[in-house]
Amino acid sequence: MASDIDNFIFRDIHPKIRIGTASDRYSGWIGQIYTEGKYKLSTRSHKIGNKSFKEESLPIESVIEYFQHFSILEIDFTFYKPLLNKDLKPTSNYKILQGYNKYLNNGDRLILKVPQVIFAQKFFQSGKQVENPNYLNVEMFTNQFYDPANAILGDNIAGFIFEQEYQRKADRIPLKRYIEDLDNFIGSLPKDNRYHIETRTDYYHVDSYFEMLEKYGVGHVLSHWTWLPTLRKQFIKAHKQFYNAGKECIIRLLTPLRMNFNDSYEKAFPFDKLVPGMMNPEMIIETVEIMKTAIKEGFHVNVIVNNRAGGNAPLIAREIANDFL
Repeated sequence: MASDIDNFIFRDIHPKIRIGTASDRYSGWIGQIYTEGKYKLSTRSHKIGNKSFKEESLPIESVIEYFQHFSILEIDFTFYKPLLNKDLKPTSNYKILQGYNKYLNNGDRLILKVPQVIFAQKFFQSGKQVENPNYLNVEMFTNQFYDPANAILGDNIAGFIFEQEYQRKADRIPLKRYIEDLDNFIGSLPKDNRYHIETRTDYYHVDSYFEMLEKYGVGHVLSHWTWLPTLRKQFIKAHKQFYNAGKECIIRLLTPLRMNFNDSYEKAFPFDKLVPGMMNPEMIIETVEIMKTAIKEGFHVNVIVNNRAGGNAPLIAREIANDFL
């Protein structure tokens, strides 16, 4: 087992644990996850803040090799665009997801991020935050995302994450109305036990919120992210309970605490090594604590690691696996 972990093979560390990453196809993982010289790389310029970064990506078929190491993959490009447009015609994301599906085996699992146009109260457009007219639009979710996602991937989908943006005090909805709106939305969704919500504003994490999650069997995503409390504090606030009716929980390790997206990206790039002093050591300890608690409660644990949490997701995953064992 130790030799497997040394070689970044995490599929079999425990029957109730899936370790994976937020997105894949990073050239920085060549020599860890991907075989040197095996793939033709594509290049794009990616602008973060006022800086541009030259990113090199592997082709979709590299996902075959990815799943030799990991058992879960979070697909995050679906966050930015539905799978079908308003005329129910396939978007580019639909075609990319079809591409992934060609290379999946029965045991490979994906977590899909629901498009922000469905679950964000506000999002950035042309450099500024704008109100979302489709916030909590059940019909859009069902017709433009949920139905086509299931048609493409079926049982390979382990979960759907509804991620809501962080909200400053001036933008926050009164608690009672916020929870009533979510209650109406979730109650109108297609019945499914694969739903999970990540609310990045701790203000909303009150008893009535968790009661609403429990009512519908919707998971509460524990997220190590810039402006949220520590994972342990989030778990305590959730009464140390897991709410998903499918007996799945999701832990996302995204950024160091108090470090924003741009800074974490710049520090971590090109994602080929751990960056000294970047990763919060408590993140590993608390993740493993929650993993062990979830297993005792009979839940499957999906740990999703982002490069920006410390520089290189495979190396962070190895630390988690070693600490767990």
